[in-house]
Amino acid sequence: MYKSISARFVSAERYSEALDILHSGACLQLTHGQVTCGAELASMYVETLVKGKIPYDEKTLDLVKKIYQAFPRVPLPQHLWDVDDVQQLSEDIGTAKARVEGCSSFLKAAIRWSAEYGADSNGSPELHIMLAEYIYSESPEADIGKVTYHFTRGNDPKKFASTLVNFLGKCYPGEDDLAIARVVLRYFVKMLDDIAEKFFGVQRRNPMGMLGDIFKLMGSAE
Repeated sequence: MYKSISARFVSAERYSEALDILHSGACLQLTHGQVTCGAELASMYVETLVKGKIPYDEKTLDLVKKIYQAFPRVPLPQHLWDVDDVQQLSEDIGTAKARVEGCSSFLKAAIRWSAEYGADSNGSPELHIMLAEYIYSESPEADIGKVTYHFTRGNDPKKFASTLVNFLGKCYPGEDDLAIARVVLRYFVKMLDDIAEKFFGVQRRNPMGMLGDIFKLMGSAE
């Protein structure tokens, strides 16, 4: 129902009505645990923002945030190997992965929209923080690389530090130094990206990364 009605509004270029329908539907479905349907409506909401060329502002960011907050949060046991019911655990892990995938797709699309329609060139820092938080808190095995990537593009270093401390407490012996090194490297690469884009107009595109782009630029200047 939500999809068909919103599609009619979009066809008639009545984007405001379409957005209202999709926002209401996404929040309702997610609140009732219907993650697949809710995530689809959430992604359609962002698609409609793009189709309607809706500018990024605080009001629209708040609406996106409300959808994000409606995504279920069901933490898994901290020590998965201590769980007796293996079948139930397997089902819970599959459900958690589906939640993370749905929320990630929605927020990544929202980040792209924000970058195109008024936020920072890397996308809204607030949206990056939301994505980092959800990946870390809801993933069966949180990818600290992805989490760090989004935190370094966010605007809440205290929350990042708190998350890192929490992660270090769960690391195997010897992994904590590697985790810290990854964080430092992420910040360094982000700094290089910002400097290169600001002063050279270069954005990372090739496998060598930003350093390779700068070297190419310097070579052509000679």
